[in-house]
Amino acid sequence: MHHIQLKNKIAIEKMRTAGKRLAEILEKIAPEVVAGKSTWELDLLIEGYMRSSGLKPSCKGYGTYKHATCISLNEVVVHGIPSKDTILKSGDFVKIDVVGSFENYCADLTRYFFVGVVDERVRRIAQVAQTALDKAISLIRPGINLSDLSACIQQEVEQAGFGVVRHFSGHGIGKSIHEAPEIPNYGKPGSGPVLREGMTLAIEPMITEGSYEVEIMPDGWTAKTRDRKLAAHVEDTVVVTRDGVEILTRL
Repeated sequence: MHHIQLKNKIAIEKMRTAGKRLAEILEKIAPEVVAGKSTWELDLLIEGYMRSSGLKPSCKGYGTYKHATCISLNEVVVHGIPSKDTILKSGDFVKIDVVGSFENYCADLTRYFFVGVVDERVRRIAQVAQTALDKAISLIRPGINLSDLSACIQQEVEQAGFGVVRHFSGHGIGKSIHEAPEIPNYGKPGSGPVLREGMTLAIEPMITEGSYEVEIMPDGWTAKTRDRKLAAHVEDTVVVTRDGVEILTRL
């Protein structure tokens, strides 16, 4: 088990700034997530807003990644690459994942958007993912086990009839996008590290309409459901406080 870094007040304040600004930007771009717009344009727009608000796009240059955001449509679970060829159309279920840093400290969030009129299936899977995230976050306080969050997410998702992706996890976050601990979205309660004040975590249910199996596309990034059914992804960055939790990426 890698050492989990506890953050001091100064680090948390920087992450809070990053988180609030990212949340504001994703609220601001909602009217732009419309039919006819390419995911490339959305990515440029978000990057522009990030830079003008003093945030550095942490995903750009992460490994071989060249963009500020990941924009995943419909059956894409995560890591959809913005493209001039991916044009939004009515009915699309869009998930935008972005990491921004302020004075070297990161916040990571994913929000979803509906383009035009979406199917009831889309609304339902989105709602289940959101509820699973909210319930897991509501459990957070010093003294609980990390796997209590994983178990909570899995139970919420599976009792609604959806699958929980095994291939990707939530994670610790701070100066790096990914720090210890890894936070799976499935598992038994009562194991893993005990949460302590000052831990900063990115919690991100990734759920599927059908099988939880994913397939990575030849581009090395895009992860689709193997059965090409819908997938949902939501994410917030949180800090464990003395008596509970603070969500750093919500307004």
